[in-house]
Amino acid sequence: MKVTAKAGGSRPPSTGVPRNPAGVGRTALYATALAALGVVFGDIGTSPLYALKTVFLLDGGAVRPNQDDVYGVVSLMFWSITIIVSIKYLGILMRADNDGEGGVMALAALAQRLYAHKAGKAGVLLVIGIVGVSLFYGDSIITPAISVLSAVEGLHVTTPAISHLVLPIAAVILIALFALQRFGTGRVGVLFGPVMVLWFVVLAVAGLGMVIQYPSVLVGLSPTFAVTFIVAHPAISFIALGAVVLVITGAEALYADMGHFGRSPIRRAWFLLVFPALTLNYLGQAALVLNHPAAKANPFFLLFPDWSRLPVVFLATAATVIASQAVISGAFSLSRQAVQLGLLPPLTVRQTSEREGGQIYMPAINMLLFLGVMAVTLTFGSSDRLSTAYGISVTGALVVDTVLLLLVSRRLWNWAPWKIVLAGLVFGGLELAFLAGNLSKIINGGWVPLLIAGVVILIMTTWRRGRRLVQEDRKRKEGSLTEFIEHVQEERLPRVPGVAVFPHPNKDSTPLALRANVKHNHVLHEHVIIVSVGFAQVPHVPPAEAFEYDDLGYADDGIEYLGIRFGFSDDPDIPKALRAACRIGALPIRTEDLTHASYFISRGAIRTTRTKSMVRWRRSLFVALAHNAADPAARFDLPPLRTVTMGSDVEI
Repeated sequence: MKVTAKAGGSRPPSTGVPRNPAGVGRTALYATALAALGVVFGDIGTSPLYALKTVFLLDGGAVRPNQDDVYGVVSLMFWSITIIVSIKYLGILMRADNDGEGGVMALAALAQRLYAHKAGKAGVLLVIGIVGVSLFYGDSIITPAISVLSAVEGLHVTTPAISHLVLPIAAVILIALFALQRFGTGRVGVLFGPVMVLWFVVLAVAGLGMVIQYPSVLVGLSPTFAVTFIVAHPAISFIALGAVVLVITGAEALYADMGHFGRSPIRRAWFLLVFPALTLNYLGQAALVLNHPAAKANPFFLLFPDWSRLPVVFLATAATVIASQAVISGAFSLSRQAVQLGLLPPLTVRQTSEREGGQIYMPAINMLLFLGVMAVTLTFGSSDRLSTAYGISVTGALVVDTVLLLLVSRRLWNWAPWKIVLAGLVFGGLELAFLAGNLSKIINGGWVPLLIAGVVILIMTTWRRGRRLVQEDRKRKEGSLTEFIEHVQEERLPRVPGVAVFPHPNKDSTPLALRANVKHNHVLHEHVIIVSVGFAQVPHVPPAEAFEYDDLGYADDGIEYLGIRFGFSDDPDIPKALRAACRIGALPIRTEDLTHASYFISRGAIRTTRTKSMVRWRRSLFVALAHNAADPAARFDLPPLRTVTMGSDVEI
């Protein structure tokens, strides 16, 4: 008779449950908001350095520093931030999380669950998600390069004698930035947070001073000026949109970084400090340009008195370096989600916080981002040349998020059709206009993020297709575990002393290593334990809730199943978990029997064949990706001298 003992249950799919539990105190909440300031808002928070200036420099000064144009531009900026960031991302999309994680992959996974009964639509949703995350990777490589270069290039103005060192200094800063990632986004955020608080306070004070002098600029917040500007100057406004989009770069990172800090801290930091500071600064710059037209050459720094400009240059340099952190940490979150969805090979993930499950570090992704950032930095050499590549990946990612939002809103929140149409017109219409305004940049550098996105799409689709072929081949070779046990019972194979542990994803099929061991050695260990590992969205899983035991139908054959659930802050140490299961009686063997247990990993060589299931070069790419996947023995802390890798070859 089959006996199953199971303690605890997994968390149901999230539909908007905040990451922070109710018991988290106000002090801890604001401390997390401070850390979020140092990670999440760097990109969008440094836009005042160049956004308004770029608008007036476009196309030889097509946008003029008169009242109609200035009010029209500042109105476009304010309402773009309000609609895209405050309403779409923080007001709506942050309610659509996937077990606390945000970003385009989380949204695509949520959409897949909602449309799981429609196989064709679920596949389309996954493709949309792949496109979105691929565009975000392009932004993740360009943003650190252009941010650091634009900051260090201040040496051209302040210290021309060492301006030839701009590129080497930028390279050193980038090396230091990526080296810091191993300490975790939480610690990096605490380090950067106070700097960004000072930065936003300075933005607010500088803008407020000019608004007090020219309070009439406040009327520019009216949306009527944006509409009038577009209607009166359609061609010029189309050009201006290519620069106005700079005020919302980093919006996707806000959503992607939700898993690092939680929804509430990000919202509080935005509405209490970041949004007011940005609004005041843009208004201050607009007032300055309107009353002193020559200031359009650099309205940000001209907001400050002469004595304070050099310190502001240093502060701006620190802020732009910090801006890179938002997309780096967002790339970590999206990469883990891609691994969980089977779009990337298993990668090493290091938990860097005991309290927040989203605070992670992925060495492989960090290294790939670093190499990509260094490549574009050294190739383009200046922020001016890189600026032509900026914007396409950002606006493309915004459009993808809106498409997924429209698809999930009906089933997730029961939106009426008129609400969906309205959201599509407001969000989608604005973002498509931004995307169209940036398409002209493709020839002059915009191809870079598109090339990066294309490479990522190729890798993800190749891994997904190859993984499916491997699973099909393994499924044929593994066969039913129940039938295998019945066969073992009939054969009455010799049993040797000891414990053999077989990590395996489920208890339905037979581990390849178990089949290979029986086939080649014609024996079984006295105790055979098939172990499956899962992860819960809590920091730690208590022992009483961590194990699921099944004797697999025969109480006396020594072949057993144990499911283990780890928390996101738990070390996924299988030997240690087995001993804990023995101590609490979840596994009916003695703890000392595990002292010399052997571990068998099912991992046969992947061989390519002449079948037409996948073209040859893509099969070779899949094999290369598989060979560089994370080692399960190291991931689960299996003892090297007692771990055996065996199994039959897998063909694709």
